[in-house]
Amino acid sequence: MVRPPAPGEASYEEYIKERDAILNSLKRRAEKLVKMLNSLEGVSCQPVEGAMYAFPQITLPEKAIQKAKELGMAPDLMYVLELLEQTGICVVPGSGFQQKPGTHHFRTTILPSEEQIEGVVDRMAKFHAKFMNQYK
Repeated sequence: MVRPPAPGEASYEEYIKERDAILNSLKRRAEKLVKMLNSLEGVSCQPVEGAMYAFPQITLPEKAIQKAKELGMAPDLMYVLELLEQTGICVVPGSGFQQKPGTHHFRTTILPSEEQIEGVVDRMAKFHAKFMNQYK
C-alpha cells in the first residue's frame, strides 16, 4: 500500500485490524509449514522471515539421485515433479535458483489459506515419506 490510513483517519482502526489479521495468519501458516518440513527425514528448513516462501534443503537418497541422472534431470526437479503428479502440490526446484552444487532444495509458498494449509502439510508429509521409502 502506497499510503495507508494514518492515525486519526476514519479507516485507520479497521486498516490496522485487517493488516494485523493478515500478518498473523501468514505467520501461523509459515510456522506450521516449517515445523512440518523440519519433522521430515532429511529435510532442513530455516524459519520464514520477510517473505512468503520457504526454501527447505532436502537430502535425497542416493537411489533417487541416480534415478534422476538416468532420467536426465536434476534430483530436486524429479522430486518436485513426483510431488506434483502424486499430490497436485506445485513447488519450484531449487536447481532453478543456482543452489550450491551437490545440494537439493525446493521453494514453496505459505499462501494457501489456514484451512487449506492443513491438507497441504499432510499431503506433503505423506508424499515425502513414500518418496524416501521408495528410493532407500
